[in-house]
Amino acid sequence: MPSIALRWGRDLLLFDCGEGTQRQMVIAGIGFGRTVRIFVTHMHGDHVLGLPGLLMTMSLMNRKEKVELFGPPGLDRFVKSMLPSVRLGLTFDVIVTEIEGEGRVLGGSGYSIFSERADHHANSQAYAFVEDPRRGKFDAEKAKSLGIGEGPSRSVLIKGLDLKLPNGRVVKPSDVIGPPRQGFKMVYTGDTRYCERIVKLSQGADMLIHDSTFDESRSDEAEKTYHSTCVDAAKTAYEAKVKRLFLFHISARYRDPTLLRMQAKKHFPNVEVAVDLASFEIR
Repeated sequence: MPSIALRWGRDLLLFDCGEGTQRQMVIAGIGFGRTVRIFVTHMHGDHVLGLPGLLMTMSLMNRKEKVELFGPPGLDRFVKSMLPSVRLGLTFDVIVTEIEGEGRVLGGSGYSIFSERADHHANSQAYAFVEDPRRGKFDAEKAKSLGIGEGPSRSVLIKGLDLKLPNGRVVKPSDVIGPPRQGFKMVYTGDTRYCERIVKLSQGADMLIHDSTFDESRSDEAEKTYHSTCVDAAKTAYEAKVKRLFLFHISARYRDPTLLRMQAKKHFPNVEVAVDLASFEIR
């Protein structure tokens, strides 16, 4: 069942919450952050039915910090009807924000979350995690040529402050520090057919996790069910110039994903198939 966990500092971000998510998190040893934010793509059961168990687990652990949920219309009604139905009295507040269309969902802790409407037969959102721009690279050789040695003087410039040298010359941070660099970007499509909106959202992403329910021979079925083939995913990755593609949401008929990977690689070279409990470090 679909669920992607992104640990960012003390924040835990979940993208979808399929059945058994809390069990997989325990097995993976992920734990819970002070800030927990869950982003639901759409209200199909395989993407939301892990929420009751996850919320109950956190409550049994006597969590006090709020949990934030984001998703399409219907999410708030689902949560408000689900909690009393299972007689679940939580030890923390659940804040639900319903979203539609494109735009910035939130920002905080050095990152922003953006959403875009996916092409699925439910009201479905894709999400992009975008780290704030990183500071430019420090040019040590240029600093040395200006007479700035290692130590406190360089720290002043790195902090964005002007530095006055003993000879009276003023060195600005821009003299020795390059332009800001793009931070890490991850895009998670949820369920979707190929569409230009997802290509736009995915531009320049370091990691694209894309619906790949079918192989190329089942493109008609993918079209009818509003899903993607592995080739649709690869074309999106190629057009968006992403660095790494993960094929996700794969039909159970593919016990061996080699076919999907081979077909996708014809259109985009850096392809991997998502595997349960696989983890990747962001450097």
